Amino acid sequence: MEDVLGYVESHRGNFLAELQELLRIPSISADPAYREDVLRCSQFLADHLRGIGLSVEIFQTPGHPILLAGTPVIPGAPTVLYYGHYDVQPVDPLDLWQTPPFAADIRNGNIYARGASDDKGPVFAYIKGVEAFLRTRGKLPLNFRFFLEGEEEVGSTHLDPFIAEHRELLKADVVVIADTAQFAPEVPSITYGLRGLAYLEVNLQGPSHDLHSGSFGGTVPNPAGILVDVLSRLKDKRGVIQIPGFYDKVLPLASWEKEMYDSLPFDAEEYRALTGARKLRTEEGFTPLECRWARPTLDINGLYGGYEGPGAKTIIPARAGAKVSMRLVPDQDPAEIADLFARYVLSLCPEDVSVKIKNLHGGKPILINVNSPWMKAARTAITKGFGKAPVLAREGGSIPVVATFKEILQVDSLMMGFGRPDDGAHSPNEKLCLDDFYRGILTSVYLIDELARSAAGT
Repeated sequence: MEDVLGYVESHRGNFLAELQELLRIPSISADPAYREDVLRCSQFLADHLRGIGLSVEIFQTPGHPILLAGTPVIPGAPTVLYYGHYDVQPVDPLDLWQTPPFAADIRNGNIYARGASDDKGPVFAYIKGVEAFLRTRGKLPLNFRFFLEGEEEVGSTHLDPFIAEHRELLKADVVVIADTAQFAPEVPSITYGLRGLAYLEVNLQGPSHDLHSGSFGGTVPNPAGILVDVLSRLKDKRGVIQIPGFYDKVLPLASWEKEMYDSLPFDAEEYRALTGARKLRTEEGFTPLECRWARPTLDINGLYGGYEGPGAKTIIPARAGAKVSMRLVPDQDPAEIADLFARYVLSLCPEDVSVKIKNLHGGKPILINVNSPWMKAARTAITKGFGKAPVLAREGGSIPVVATFKEILQVDSLMMGFGRPDDGAHSPNEKLCLDDFYRGILTSVYLIDELARSAAGT
């Protein structure tokens, strides 16, 4: 591996300059004003992948393009499918950024930009790993395909239909995803489980229009007050979700998982400080790590209704609403949970308001076999790339495509990201540690080698 690793070492400066160029493209998928920039970002990656020797296909969708790029085909060799996304979150609030969000500024050993950690940095690290093989050997020891989308930050609306329609084209032996994080700085990890998601919006309508609270107060239903009452009954003071049937299919933690969680270098006070909260609030009877990774949740993500401007405006609002997300664990089903939620909310609402409940988004939870040959290869690759063995971890968030890959392609995913928990993904001043970027490139090189050896039985 000396030739490939030597290429990586001698091109570190080039890799960083190219990453900065990628990060300076404001590919915000949620804002139509940036549609051309999202397109420009997809074209940048397509051109770059072609430039290092891959064949590239660009698939147009009703949203943003999907890229599929492959190394020169080796008949009979295993195929690795790398999934990532090139779109980024909006940058608001802009005034909290120390430097412009797309300046790709470098300071204190980090590169600061929206998308640095989520997910352009990790995507680019794997592109550079593939480049190192192609530039030194002309080929990889296996088939490697990049599958990159531009709608991950807006729910990947067109992704599942694309996978179903192109399942033969996407056929692979294993999927690699780097859109996760280390357990802690300098503590690399492999994610073996993801929570799912059920995301709904509740809207209550009272009077036909806003009313003067002096003239009509006390005589008509106030949807804002009713909504507050309904939301307050979704959980009790112990943090237990009150929806009937909500916990029926929750898979308990295995004994080895509980022991492993207790052995991890987790400091609850450091975690609290990272959040800025005055104290942690967990479900009664469970540790913070268990609540973060392996217990289902229910959170109010947004509230609206009535007057929100400066000063006073004494009205009874005509309507009020809330957006609510529930993180799910195996073996909960998002469609079933959404239905249970809707039924419970409807049972709590009085007849003098009309209720609309919209299911906005969902994703299934998943667990990966931690003893597979692919997982063994991933552990070895990270150990070599980072200089220390990874821990196993679950992820509290959701990557719905992992379940899709399992259901449609019948293949497991190796989730081995190298960002840090304090990288600020989705927040102002998002960053990526440059040491981690280079370790990620090394890990990608070792992973390609180890997966090829694993498939060959060596």
